[in-house]
Amino acid sequence: MEKRIELEKRGRKPDQIYELNLDNCRSTTIEGLTDDFTNLKSLSLINVGLTSLKGFPKLPNLQKLELSDNRISNGLNLLHTSPKLTNLNLSGNKIKDLDTLEPLKEFEHLKSLDLFNNEVTVIDNYREKLFKLLPSLKYLDGFDVKEQEADDSEQEVDSVNGNEEEESDEYGDGEGGEEEEDEDIEDDEEVGLDAVYKDNLEEESEGDDYEGEGSEEEDDESLKKRKVFQGDLDTERRRHTEG
Repeated sequence: MEKRIELEKRGRKPDQIYELNLDNCRSTTIEGLTDDFTNLKSLSLINVGLTSLKGFPKLPNLQKLELSDNRISNGLNLLHTSPKLTNLNLSGNKIKDLDTLEPLKEFEHLKSLDLFNNEVTVIDNYREKLFKLLPSLKYLDGFDVKEQEADDSEQEVDSVNGNEEEESDEYGDGEGGEEEEDEDIEDDEEVGLDAVYKDNLEEESEGDDYEGEGSEEEDDESLKKRKVFQGDLDTERRRHTEG
């Protein structure tokens, strides 16, 4: 565990580290983790093989502690050096009775506790008794006191949904504006269509007038031709008479 801690530090001083992951580093007790990690907020010790919490350091700012899949059966009082603890995962350990969990009453800020795959979970009225034992607890094994799934992530989702609703309202107003704009556009289109139809009608009327003028010109030409033909015919008649 000490070697793993040195690797995770990556040249940083202990008080510069806020999160520390020591999963799967194999050790039966806490080794190499000291009181110098004063600003550590999240510590993960999943599947390490811990049988005891002996040597657990003073971590005054620790809020989240992952201890799942170990072999811890007691000694939770050794966590009292981390009074700000809010999330504790003890699933997959060897905790058999409620008395082992008594030390957790000291954590006034503890709101989430996981005990999946511990023998204690088969005790009659286990959930009811544990919520009574730990008044600050909000979520046990991922469910609230009413056995409805409701954890921090869901609350964050609700907050997002609330923002989305506000955005939706704002967008709704925007849609109203768009509808008004669409109506204006439709009105403009109607006016435009009327103008187009009017222009077409005027063009057709002009076309009719033009055709009428053309007919008159054709009549004049025909008349001239008839006059010329009549003149030629009269001339021919005079010649015939004189001859």
